[in-house]
Amino acid sequence: MGSELFKALEQRFGAQHVSAVPSVEGSIPLLMIDLALSVPVTVLMTDGLSTYRMDVPEKLAGRAHNELYFCLPPYWEWQDLENPNTNWVFTWIRKLADHALNKKVWFGPGHTFPSGKELLPFSPLQKQNHLILTEPILLADQLTPLRLGDRTIYFLAVIPVFKDEMDYKQARGTFKLLQKFNAAGVTEKLDDYRPSSLKGKWRFFPGP
Repeated sequence: MGSELFKALEQRFGAQHVSAVPSVEGSIPLLMIDLALSVPVTVLMTDGLSTYRMDVPEKLAGRAHNELYFCLPPYWEWQDLENPNTNWVFTWIRKLADHALNKKVWFGPGHTFPSGKELLPFSPLQKQNHLILTEPILLADQLTPLRLGDRTIYFLAVIPVFKDEMDYKQARGTFKLLQKFNAAGVTEKLDDYRPSSLKGKWRFFPGP
């Protein structure tokens, strides 16, 4: 049958491009969207987080309903659920969504999450150890807000970041880090081989 969100995304992208991910008992459903961009990507998205109305600050009152997504590169063989280089995204998107639902917290652009107390890399290839939520970057045109009944659903990209990028964000703010992303061509599309967006050693005092 499919959820309301699933059906709405089928209307937006075509039924042949949207599919369900095998469910995990006790965890939020997930879906996949295949997008034929100049370089095709696959979107892994939560399916139902937006039914929870987040207790957002008053200035963000219209952004209480959100879905999370990872943007997977075309060279990933994500169907192999035993592959540690790719299966971590399933674990983490469920972990983030379940945290929001169980702890009744809100998510918004700029929120960050560590990989754990020991700050280990997410996978043998993804050496980053934090995640940041942002507005869609690469998929800004595709993942515009979606109206479903009395809800406006926003889509938040999940991007892995390196420790130095996390330090920079804490010192300079999200906007400055996103400027570094833009200058380095970093988007939400996962890249097993991307270096840090920071060139050289930066310092904790005001700069240009």
